[in-house]
Amino acid sequence: MAKDYVEGLATRGRYHFTSAEARDALGVSTNAATKALHRLKSQRALASPEREFYVIVPPEYRSLGCLPAEQFIPALMAVKNLPYYAGLLSAAQYYGAAHHRPQAFQVFIEKNRRPINCGKVRATFIARKRLQDVPVRKFNTARGEIRVSSPEATAVDLAGYPQHAGGLDQVATVLAELAETINGSLLPAAAAIAPLPWAQRLGYLLEVADATGVADPLKEYVRTHAREYTALVPGVDVGSAARNADWKVLVNTTVEAES
Repeated sequence: MAKDYVEGLATRGRYHFTSAEARDALGVSTNAATKALHRLKSQRALASPEREFYVIVPPEYRSLGCLPAEQFIPALMAVKNLPYYAGLLSAAQYYGAAHHRPQAFQVFIEKNRRPINCGKVRATFIARKRLQDVPVRKFNTARGEIRVSSPEATAVDLAGYPQHAGGLDQVATVLAELAETINGSLLPAAAAIAPLPWAQRLGYLLEVADATGVADPLKEYVRTHAREYTALVPGVDVGSAARNADWKVLVNTTVEAES
């Protein structure tokens, strides 16, 4: 019986399974397994973040209609055999930089992927080159471990993907909080696996966020490698933008971190 199968998994601390696993365990046809799982979904005991992948929804999350993303993303990525890490604002929360809670859980993978909508839970995916070189830390969740970009890698990504983090003001605000956990000496290594302009913008934004001390090791990296100026906001007219010589940044917008 499907309900017994699901309850047995939960008893053993496993809160995910594939439709193929359910079919094999129940010893029924694909159609019969699908109907049985659909009944449990209609009772809100199950959710399906992605086709043929199911999560068990305990009573405390029934109002969400799904498990929180951080509790099923690691399992889904394992099933799909996709390297990943939680990043940007989602990663910042693990380090106490939770000034604004992201509307969607943000996951980096190697290729673009459609977002997941599961009940009230949303996860978005962002493609990142050299993903497997990005330094990560592992955190425990109620359902296992999740890979999260290190504070230093999170800072680099925030400078590289401001459009996914609410804009530069928001990035500066998060960096001001994240700076407490950033090891400045590790920033050059994190920057080295990203485009050089990200490091230039990050250094400037760290200074805006009053984290000059953290930024100092990165400054030497930029001085050594940067030969050209980069716009703080790419694609926007630089006109008579001020030049920041330390970071070789054309300051073509005003950035303010929230207090």
